[in-house]
Amino acid sequence: MTKAILIIIASLLFCLPIHSQSKTDSLAINFHLEFNKLPLEINKKYVSANKDTLTVETFRCYVSNIQIQYKDNSVFTQKNSYYLLDSEHPNSFQIPITKKTDKQISKITFNIGIDSLTNTAGAMAGDLDPVKGMYWAWQSGYINMKIEGKSSSCKTRKNEFQFHVGGYLQPYYAMRQMKFTLDKKANDDINIGIDLFPFFSNVELKETNSVMIPGNEAMKLANYSCKMFYIQ
Repeated sequence: MTKAILIIIASLLFCLPIHSQSKTDSLAINFHLEFNKLPLEINKKYVSANKDTLTVETFRCYVSNIQIQYKDNSVFTQKNSYYLLDSEHPNSFQIPITKKTDKQISKITFNIGIDSLTNTAGAMAGDLDPVKGMYWAWQSGYINMKIEGKSSSCKTRKNEFQFHVGGYLQPYYAMRQMKFTLDKKANDDINIGIDLFPFFSNVELKETNSVMIPGNEAMKLANYSCKMFYIQ
């Protein structure tokens, strides 16, 4: 084995504990997808408060502009923070934010969806890449939240429901801001539940089962989405 190869191997081994340590030292937000306070299982049958039997096949949602406010009134803002939570990729629900500290957190804020400025900038890369299936090419805008599945209450093809919530122009601006008051040290992860039960409690699937464009119905669904998030 040549000296050059040995140097490369030694360098890689040296880097491994550094990477592991940086992960350990990161304050993270862990989102937990649920139905009625229990972990949601894709394609499992659930019953809503409206007695609709349903299965969720797809859940995707953008979380952006994350801010952490501390008790000393200092604020950490994560720049260019756009994250796609995707039920097909469980790891996407774990978001590293900043370094852990002994400071006390007083508040966390974030947006459900993508702001108008980013929408008008056109398609981007990373989690904003159109290949993620969250970009309306026909109107050059992002879908903030996508919930798809099936229910016998839906008199549609294959009993499907499709909710694609978005819109960045007034009066159909679909982004919503979430604010939570906390009282915890920033050396432990923040856990936030995303419970779809309240969402479907506000939707009667036999009447509303397909929302695919910005408009009044999308605004209602955007408001319902705020009821899904809570601090655990």
